[in-house]
Amino acid sequence: MPELPEVQTIVDDLNKRIINRIITGVWFDAPKLIKTPKAKDLDMRIKGLRITKAERKGKNILIYLTDDRQLRRKVRVLTESSEPTTNDYLLLIHQKMTGHLLIGKWAIKKVSGNKYKVLSLKKGEMEEKVNNYIHIIFYLNNGTQLALSDLRKFAKVVFGEKEKIENLLELKKLGFDSLSVEFSEFKKIISNGKGRIKEFLMDQKKISGVGNIYADEILWKAQIHPLRPANQLRNNELNDLHKSMREVLKKAIKLRGTSVSDYRDTFGKRGTYGDERYAYRREAKLCYKCKTLIKRIKIGSRSAYFCPSCQK
Repeated sequence: MPELPEVQTIVDDLNKRIINRIITGVWFDAPKLIKTPKAKDLDMRIKGLRITKAERKGKNILIYLTDDRQLRRKVRVLTESSEPTTNDYLLLIHQKMTGHLLIGKWAIKKVSGNKYKVLSLKKGEMEEKVNNYIHIIFYLNNGTQLALSDLRKFAKVVFGEKEKIENLLELKKLGFDSLSVEFSEFKKIISNGKGRIKEFLMDQKKISGVGNIYADEILWKAQIHPLRPANQLRNNELNDLHKSMREVLKKAIKLRGTSVSDYRDTFGKRGTYGDERYAYRREAKLCYKCKTLIKRIKIGSRSAYFCPSCQK
């Protein structure tokens, strides 16, 4: 699943590449991905809206839109009408396990019934198989397209009025952002927590943005065993953990994320943090600090990779 660095990379790309573009239409072949409104109504409701900015909240991509036409109508129409009271809207996309957003151009060919074949008109990385599970396309007024590729079709798209989307319970329940949380708040959260530290770091209600990959990386850098009880960490360990969390996430953003699986950026390219991993999926390889072999254990249903010498 794309974590904070991958989502931030996508958001940064969107802010550079599609701001002020107008959505002229929507195509999809997997209506279950569209949670709100009804899939058949999305094209009608989002068409004509201008993209103003993109933001990240936890692992969610938030694309803000405005209706310039409606704003102009409000200037002319002073009497009460049945039109919505807002011209600001929000498109929320959670990429889940295998989803990622791409910016390019595609041709759609109907194969049979409800089956379609989507072909990239751009050569190179966009032709890679992992980028060819296109299930939603937003057409933009400059001729480019914003597409969602998702092998397993677990991603989620939600569209509606800005205030309603911003107040969704799933967003309200997110904990402090792992990239920006101050040490005082971080210390309070961890010290009052129960359970093993790796699981705690991955609990989105406590600290949002970190998943399986970066939890292993952060704990290796801070030299903390993944099974340590969160509320037993000493003050110096908490300080190291907080510092390591920021350093690892910032480095991963600089390297445009980790592509050990399906994740690609909006150009269809791999992130390069995977080439510099400290612990994640490095079982039986030498620890970069002490040359001990990295081990793997199970914590719940997930694997954890760590150095048994550095992380006692």
